[in-house]
Amino acid sequence: MNAILIQAIGFVGMGLFILSYQIKSNRALFFCQMLGCVLFCIQFFLLGAYTGAIGLFINILRNVLLLKANVWPWARSRVTLGLILLALAVMTVFTWAGWISLLPFVSVAVTTIGYWSRNGQKIRLSQLIGAPCTLLYDALIHSWGGALNEGIAILSILISIYRFGWKALAEENS
Repeated sequence: MNAILIQAIGFVGMGLFILSYQIKSNRALFFCQMLGCVLFCIQFFLLGAYTGAIGLFINILRNVLLLKANVWPWARSRVTLGLILLALAVMTVFTWAGWISLLPFVSVAVTTIGYWSRNGQKIRLSQLIGAPCTLLYDALIHSWGGALNEGIAILSILISIYRFGWKALAEENS
């Protein structure tokens, strides 16, 4: 596939992630990020970065469960959280490409735990931990939209904290 098209997929995904941090509703944030994850998952697969692609697939699964948590009470359980983290660990082992595989693993694991909290503060803090791991991974696999996305995401998260107020982000919302 054309290298320009592969990079373009990442830049569209980047736009969706940037938009997501400016949405106060956790539900809408999850949905917007899910669409971005779909595009980055496709891009990573096309780049041969299978650990990252699988990590993004698990992000998509996580976000679907979080969006449906009010309908499927089991989706919000600690058991489900544990199963997601276990699936992530198993898939990381099966797609192992050296130490680089630890970067998407850490990013997805930390953000999944943060997202399970339903707390805007913890969600954004988990992203501030996961984003540098993903930034490095993106740079190493040459996902330029992904790398730029993570740099902008850190700034965007900080803007959302300023815009909504740190205290207001502590409230649960769905």
